[in-house]
Amino acid sequence: MKVSCKLLLPLTVLLFLVACGNEYEGDYSEEVNDFSFTNQDGKTISKSDLDGEFWVADFVFTNCETVCPPMTSNMAKLQAQLKEEGLDDVRLVSFSVDPENDTPQKLKEFGKSRGATFDNWDFLTGYDFDKIKAFSIKSFKAPLENSPDSDQVMHSNQFFLVSPEGNFIYKYSGIQPAEVEKIVETIKGFK
Repeated sequence: MKVSCKLLLPLTVLLFLVACGNEYEGDYSEEVNDFSFTNQDGKTISKSDLDGEFWVADFVFTNCETVCPPMTSNMAKLQAQLKEEGLDDVRLVSFSVDPENDTPQKLKEFGKSRGATFDNWDFLTGYDFDKIKAFSIKSFKAPLENSPDSDQVMHSNQFFLVSPEGNFIYKYSGIQPAEVEKIVETIKGFK
């Protein structure tokens, strides 16, 4: 009995310290770089606006012919499920990978046409391609390239879960509807 008590006390203290520190760990631990971009309503959104909250990021563009429409529809499903679960403090952020063409108005129309509401979801633009490419690679380890001889952009089709401390901790397929439930369950497990 003395041996188990000796082990139980340090374990309890360790669990207490982890809970108090609110460090959220996942499969990854990459700090998301600072940013300050323009959303669909012309408002500036920065990383500091998301501090202290979970958020889910993806990369899309409005004239995408492949993965962006289903990704955005799946993000809208995620938005609805988060609301149903009472997790409306979770933010959603879609970064345009075609900022030269994606104006705030185009992004708003694109999101709205796929079921987005904008109370906790920002579609961001207002930077150049090189800046979003560097941001995607440094923050999410997600490559980003212009397609030669095409108006299409090669980008990640992942959803990235970011912790309240601003670290990317999990990624999920953005084109698989079943992944939406996994994201919700992961966030519920942290709360």
